[in-house]
Amino acid sequence: MAASTTFTSKLKEKETLAEGTMGFYFAKPADFQFKPGQYLDITLVNPTETDAEGNIRSLSIASAPEDEYLLVATRMRDSAFKRVLRMAPLDLEVNMEGPVGSFTLHNNSAKPAVFLAGGIGITPFSSIVRHAANAKLPHKLYLFYSNRRPEDAAFMPILQALEKENPNYQFIPSMSEMNKSAQAWNGETGFINREMIVRHLPNLQGPIYYIAGPPAMVAAMRQMLVAAGVDEDDVRTEEFAGY
Repeated sequence: MAASTTFTSKLKEKETLAEGTMGFYFAKPADFQFKPGQYLDITLVNPTETDAEGNIRSLSIASAPEDEYLLVATRMRDSAFKRVLRMAPLDLEVNMEGPVGSFTLHNNSAKPAVFLAGGIGITPFSSIVRHAANAKLPHKLYLFYSNRRPEDAAFMPILQALEKENPNYQFIPSMSEMNKSAQAWNGETGFINREMIVRHLPNLQGPIYYIAGPPAMVAAMRQMLVAAGVDEDDVRTEEFAGY
């Protein structure tokens, strides 16, 4: 099942991952295979309501290929699609098409991977770093994850725990609005910038960079890397608009 295919699936579980962000676990067909970093097009079947944005969303798979379920995560804006999902009973049936996309880890393990994630842009990286730990991949991985506050950051516990499982993986979360948070924080603060990356990387040239997040963040990160002398061929991006 390497090519994109269409199938039906059922909602098996839902959970709150962070303030305003939910995760949805769907049944995975026995023969469904995907590469970490790919996404699905999910279509609601005869939804109770709809709006101009329609009944289809492209959502990155946040779980690893080895996991039992297909996990997707999304910011819960007030759209018909998201209201239906939020209120959906378990075993709600949806149509899925996938896997889609080439935002996947490079093969050459001699080159480190540097992931720059903003907000819900964490989802493809969640899949990649889970799989890297499971498969004991030799790649050196650096995951920079920017949020306003810890309350807004999905997947923090697992992304931190994977550092213990995978000695090749380093997790660098950063918060930009700690003055609005009720939690304590002793990690990086501010937006991801060149200085922050330099503090954790032995060398800016050499890695392959992957950027995922809101379009403005993706554009700013790409500009910053190119200004720092990173080859544009070594920068890969995926925009998460309207979530």
